[in-house]
Amino acid sequence: MTLALLALALGGFTIGTTEFATMGLLPQIGADLGVSDPVAGHAITAYAVGVVVGAPLLTVAAARMSRRRLLLVLMGAYTLANVLSALAPTIEALVAGRFLAGLPHGAFFGVGAAVGAAVAGPGRRGHAVSMMMTGLTVANVVGVPLSTAVGQSLGWRVAFVVMGLLGAVTLLGVLRFVPEHGPVDSSVRNELGTLRNGPLWISFAAGAVGFGGLFAVYTYVAPTVTKVSGMTQGAVPWVLAVFGVGMTVGTLLGGRLVDRDVLRTVIGGFVATAASLVVFALVGTMPVPAVLALFALGVTSQVLGLAMQTRLMDLSPQAQSLGAALCHSALNIGNASGAFFGGLVIAAGYGYLAPAWVGLALTLVGLAMVLAFGRQRGAVAPSGADRGDGSAAPAASAQERAVPSRA
Repeated sequence: MTLALLALALGGFTIGTTEFATMGLLPQIGADLGVSDPVAGHAITAYAVGVVVGAPLLTVAAARMSRRRLLLVLMGAYTLANVLSALAPTIEALVAGRFLAGLPHGAFFGVGAAVGAAVAGPGRRGHAVSMMMTGLTVANVVGVPLSTAVGQSLGWRVAFVVMGLLGAVTLLGVLRFVPEHGPVDSSVRNELGTLRNGPLWISFAAGAVGFGGLFAVYTYVAPTVTKVSGMTQGAVPWVLAVFGVGMTVGTLLGGRLVDRDVLRTVIGGFVATAASLVVFALVGTMPVPAVLALFALGVTSQVLGLAMQTRLMDLSPQAQSLGAALCHSALNIGNASGAFFGGLVIAAGYGYLAPAWVGLALTLVGLAMVLAFGRQRGAVAPSGADRGDGSAAPAASAQERAVPSRA
């Protein structure tokens, strides 16, 4: 069990490193391909669009495929797309490569959560899912700073090759240690039935808009800390590591808060993220306060992400792998919109701190949607129905409480 969960955690580490490494390498990519930072940011947007498209479509389409085989296919595609990105001769080719890399992202996390729960057995579902998500947070502490350092010293293409190698190692780990299980969910019909759920889509939309607040800032963190905060290029990996530590703290804090009350944690996460963005906009010209504000943003955004994922899983009790995958779609709609709107204000000449104010607006819109519609409940699994972790589905009165999971 431990080795299987470690293989899944390595997958989370690989995907997390690849997803966020582009932010730290944006200046190198732009310089090499002869484009501006906002144009280079289109590669980030393309990855996010790939996640948005791939997460629900691949999860539903492969509902009858064995989980282990699906994980192998998804990570194989991810590895190949990273290698193609490393070979991209133009920004257009890189954008295409990042889109392809994004397609398997959400489905891997959604299916991986279901596999981890099955491997761990009844009563240890939260432990299994948190193990996988720990790989994602460790990526922001270790993987992203290291890949940024490698990209700065050896070139951004080498960094993407290393990410491809990580994907290959994950493939071997899944092949060797993850046992064969049944289909991802009982049927495509169950998956599609979950999509006929108004409250699920309202929460999804709130996350999709609100998560843009984080990415409006994080997309351009490398040029911001060098051009505005006055730090050197060598400091960028350390700044990214501090942000990753903040995400790790947010994972631990968010897990405890979600177990107490999901909806209140969602609302609190939005409010705290908005406050962090305001602080960063005000102190971004000063190195130490700017780094501390980024640490706070890492904490608050991860609390919000964990709470929103649990909320979506609560609203899809009969297809929780799809609910988890939809959270990653929402995250990456926010990734795409944050990168896009942040790039617009930079290109318009408002400076590298302007995206923080754009991010504040996006976060407040997401908060407003939750406050207006958050009390709505989705469809509940029939009493005694299997949730995929060996236990019965919760009664309707438990919808607002957390699924016993740290993710």
